[in-house]
Amino acid sequence: MRFEVEHVSRYEYSLPVALGPHVLRLLPQGPALSVVWREIHVEPTPTSQFIETDSHGNEVLRVDFVGSTSQLLVESRFAVHTSEQPLLLADGWWPLPWGGQERATAATDVAAFAMDLLTRTGGQVVTFLDALSRVLFERTDRQVRWEGNAQTPLDTLHSARGACRDLTLLFMECCLALGISARFVSGYQAAADTANGQRHLHAWPEVLLPGVGWRGWDPMHGLRVDTGHVRLCAAPSQLETMPIEGGYTFIGTALTSTLDYSVRIQTGD
Repeated sequence: MRFEVEHVSRYEYSLPVALGPHVLRLLPQGPALSVVWREIHVEPTPTSQFIETDSHGNEVLRVDFVGSTSQLLVESRFAVHTSEQPLLLADGWWPLPWGGQERATAATDVAAFAMDLLTRTGGQVVTFLDALSRVLFERTDRQVRWEGNAQTPLDTLHSARGACRDLTLLFMECCLALGISARFVSGYQAAADTANGQRHLHAWPEVLLPGVGWRGWDPMHGLRVDTGHVRLCAAPSQLETMPIEGGYTFIGTALTSTLDYSVRIQTGD
């Protein structure tokens, strides 16, 4: 699938600020993706910018600034081709639950929810992951939440309500309860998020399958991640996947800031 994205973010500050170093996690990447072209435009113009690989294996753009400004503009545009990545089951997988220190981290109710689903689906890992994605899709009042970090997996489980980032953390916690390594992914997906067609960043979990590697499921849509998804960043936590991260200093006693953004996505054969 051909995937074209334009993502514009504009920060406005009520007082002039001196921008510190920023990390931009806006570069498309992944094993089932080929980049046609990509560009990121930043205002004010950075004094330096370079692409590096972070500690989780993601390509990120680091930028530095000098002087003061009342706004920060980041425009990311790219075109990529996504391709299918068949899930070829490896020989020798043992039934769930798997061992590991991760199993001790899950909240009791989340672990019980995961174990109940495992009992109803059998011990095969892919069967469980397919069922987990489908069940979270069916039981949750799925919504777009404009602001704030993800709520806790326990809150999402009990309220049966949440955004994609909330479902991602709940999915991850269920996996960790059974000894499956999982991580948080930030990116884009082809389906419109809202009735009016407005687009947003999307989040989904990936799990580490022995002999296969990292593979994604999308509980917001109840399916496996496929050619309709483009990864920007993957990390153990949501905070490590924020698309724009950085700070600023200012002279004064109070400052307000606002963020406006738009995401446009076009797909085709």
